[in-house]
Amino acid sequence: MTTKTQTAQRVSEAPMDNLTLARKEGWQRFVDTPARLQPEHMTRRELEALTEDAFDDYNRKRREWHANLGPIRTPQLANLHEDLWDIVDSNAQDGDRAKGAVAIDAFPGLGKTTAVLDFARKYHQREAKEHGAATNQGHERWPVCRVGLTGNTGMVEFNRAMLGFFAHPGVSRGNAAHFAHRALDCVLACETKLLIVDDLHFLRWRNTVGVEISNHFKYIANEFPVTLIFVGVGLAARGLFSEGHSYEDAVIAQTGRRTTKLDLHPFVINTDDGRRAWRQLLLALEQRIVLADKRPGMLADDLSDYLFARSTGHIGSLMTLINRGCQRAVRTGFENLN
Repeated sequence: MTTKTQTAQRVSEAPMDNLTLARKEGWQRFVDTPARLQPEHMTRRELEALTEDAFDDYNRKRREWHANLGPIRTPQLANLHEDLWDIVDSNAQDGDRAKGAVAIDAFPGLGKTTAVLDFARKYHQREAKEHGAATNQGHERWPVCRVGLTGNTGMVEFNRAMLGFFAHPGVSRGNAAHFAHRALDCVLACETKLLIVDDLHFLRWRNTVGVEISNHFKYIANEFPVTLIFVGVGLAARGLFSEGHSYEDAVIAQTGRRTTKLDLHPFVINTDDGRRAWRQLLLALEQRIVLADKRPGMLADDLSDYLFARSTGHIGSLMTLINRGCQRAVRTGFENLN
């Protein structure tokens, strides 16, 4: 295992890259990388005065900036974070009590994963600030572990994914029970408090694997000192929160009864509050756009209806539109969005 100091040194020497968040090195970089600095706004005359190399470098900075505009603190994100803080901080029970889990269940394109990762980053930073980068026993402190599910995830794969996050050497040999015990050792040694399970909808609940995983989540809630945060689409429709009549339904529902369901809603414009929130979002995006011919009201006044029609109030679709529009505006020299 690399030490926390070595990891931090590597983080400080390199900017944020595409390291997977399924590995602790990637997660550390995600947590520790400072926020990007917004490129300076230049007029067309100032752009024309740049040398060719300086112009290319400025456009590169703008490409990277526009591709990473979020996260935006929308009312939906703020409310979700408040609920998550309430639940996570209230889960400070002693080890003999099972901790309640959380399920973020919402349609695609509403920023579920973005919102949860933003919360987890803040939680990791708080824990590291309060308790230090290392535990009292000298182990690396990892307050957060993130596991992403695939369509064929079973107990072996899930436990191996947890071990993979911690860079445990024992990921190649053993069975599900062996991997689970090693994962528990990692969680206890690294004092992990938050376990994020992303893309839970990939799991086929109503089959043998789904029941095994559900039982495994119950085992984790009972034995691991962590708060489980599930992220997925259509979890209620898949039976996570329903009682059902069969044994399999009852087993899965037991996980649901211990789980608080939270959601994210798209923006709406059929109420005064909804229209006000939509406009505030567009105004916030205007402040972040770096184009020479940007003007007040470019999004909030001129493009409000168009952007809502294209995105149907889903922030993921909106951010994609803005990003691609800005990329074309920079590449073609149009320097505006219309």
